[in-house]
Amino acid sequence: MVEFSKLNAADFVGEDDELDEEPGEVIESAPPLQVGEEREINSLGLTKKLLKRGIGWETPEFGDEVTVHYVGKLADGAEFVSTRDRDKPLIFNLGQGQVISGLNHGIITMTKGEAALFRMPSELAYGVEGMDGVPPNSSVQFEVELISWITVVDVCKDGGIIKKIIEKGEMMGPPGELDEVRVKYTATIDDGAIVAKTPEDGLEFYVKEGHLCPALPKAVKTMKKREKVNLVVQPHYAFGDDKKDSNTSFRSFPQSSVLRIDLELVSFKPVVDVTGDSKVLKKILKEGEGFVTADEGASVTVRYTAMLEDGTVFDKRGLDGTDAMEFVTDEEQVIAGLDRAVMTMKKGEHGLLTIKPEYGFGNAEVKQDLAIIPPISTILYEVEILDFIKALDFVSGDIPFGDDDLKLVESLRVSCWLNTAACCLKLLDFHRAVNLCSKVLDVESSNVKALYRRAQAYMETADLHLAELDIKKALETEPQNREVKLLQKSLKQLRAESNKSDAQIYTTMFSRMTKDGSTATKRLKIDNVENNNKPLEEVIAMELEKTAVSSQPPDEGVAVDSSS
Repeated sequence: MVEFSKLNAADFVGEDDELDEEPGEVIESAPPLQVGEEREINSLGLTKKLLKRGIGWETPEFGDEVTVHYVGKLADGAEFVSTRDRDKPLIFNLGQGQVISGLNHGIITMTKGEAALFRMPSELAYGVEGMDGVPPNSSVQFEVELISWITVVDVCKDGGIIKKIIEKGEMMGPPGELDEVRVKYTATIDDGAIVAKTPEDGLEFYVKEGHLCPALPKAVKTMKKREKVNLVVQPHYAFGDDKKDSNTSFRSFPQSSVLRIDLELVSFKPVVDVTGDSKVLKKILKEGEGFVTADEGASVTVRYTAMLEDGTVFDKRGLDGTDAMEFVTDEEQVIAGLDRAVMTMKKGEHGLLTIKPEYGFGNAEVKQDLAIIPPISTILYEVEILDFIKALDFVSGDIPFGDDDLKLVESLRVSCWLNTAACCLKLLDFHRAVNLCSKVLDVESSNVKALYRRAQAYMETADLHLAELDIKKALETEPQNREVKLLQKSLKQLRAESNKSDAQIYTTMFSRMTKDGSTATKRLKIDNVENNNKPLEEVIAMELEKTAVSSQPPDEGVAVDSSS
């Protein structure tokens, strides 16, 4: 439309620029307009009169694609343009210089279906030049109805991937780099030729592994579940910068083509890096209940199917007539990968674990009930946590337990004391750590974790002899324990540093004594020769003894005779 091709400086004023305030100035949001009420809505002289209330509270933003009907009039009411006469609304992008500034800044205040009258000075309209039907320097008014808008996102902030949100998704999302997503899409080029299309039920891929073209995983990471979008993809994001990035199905199409993709994020399964080194990954197949997870020292009940990467099942619990498995977390009752993953799960959660050898069975060949696990095997556990009881539920208060439960309760209490002791060490509360470990050792006298952590605390409080006793006892129980051996090495270094410090103190003290004694000896030798008194050796011994006594500080509370 001709009337919207006129640009002025105000067309490019950003929303943030318009609302710049002086330091210390407080901007208060005005109450919503009532139907029939008119108000100035910015400092540039733009006013808005509400004619019809819209739906909801969301408004478009600069960059969004809006569809509007409008009627433009001069201040005296003379009409100079109207879309209603042609019964064809206008579609354009806000803030892109496609319409006069007054309309840009007015429409961003509107909700879907709203109608409003905007009055604006010439600076926000057609300025000193005017246009057909609008004299120069004329104030104008526009009656506008916002029919709808599409949110537009510049995914990479460089114009390479423009995403138009056709249908908003659910609250879940967006997916992360590790997650597995299911999508549906149809990809076309400029002439409408279809270059790629998914099956009717979509297809799955891991975001970090990518799919179709470089643009697809980048766009997916901005979407929510069930969101539908249209992507406009420039060639370097469509076909890649080199041949290795290019999808083989695209090679028959011009590499300068703009790719258009109608895309839906059907669903996704979150994947969690449990250990932080990508060696234990948990794909959530079904969300659990609430927000509480099984913590360290919890008693958990799980069922699972354990298998090799090729699908060979080597263990089952709680399925096909087998009993569910019960164990206490962080007590090394199961392999480390399963233990660590379960501590991140909620009741009822169902997940697929991928466990590398370091957290599985390592270098050993292990015979299980249903199959043999070869050395250095990555293993999979499809596991569901049926129930768990947190350790703290058993530790607080003097609760009576039956004989059947007493053993489990005692184990949970020991685990909780050990975990709390570990926290105390991190918080530098060494005396409390000693007390907690001692409580454990009252129950289990050879508990290596308690001995190890108490030795750590003793070393921090310089009780090196007690630390040595705990380390020695721990190694008697587990001679090959790597952590205890490292602690023993640290203790030896600490002892060596302590001995060196003590030696320095004694060397300084005796050096001082020797110096003082040498001076006294020379003086006594002269006195003895001149006066022919006691034997020299006897006198020297007596004076050295006096020197040693005089170098010590006086006992507290004992008066010193200054006259001596």
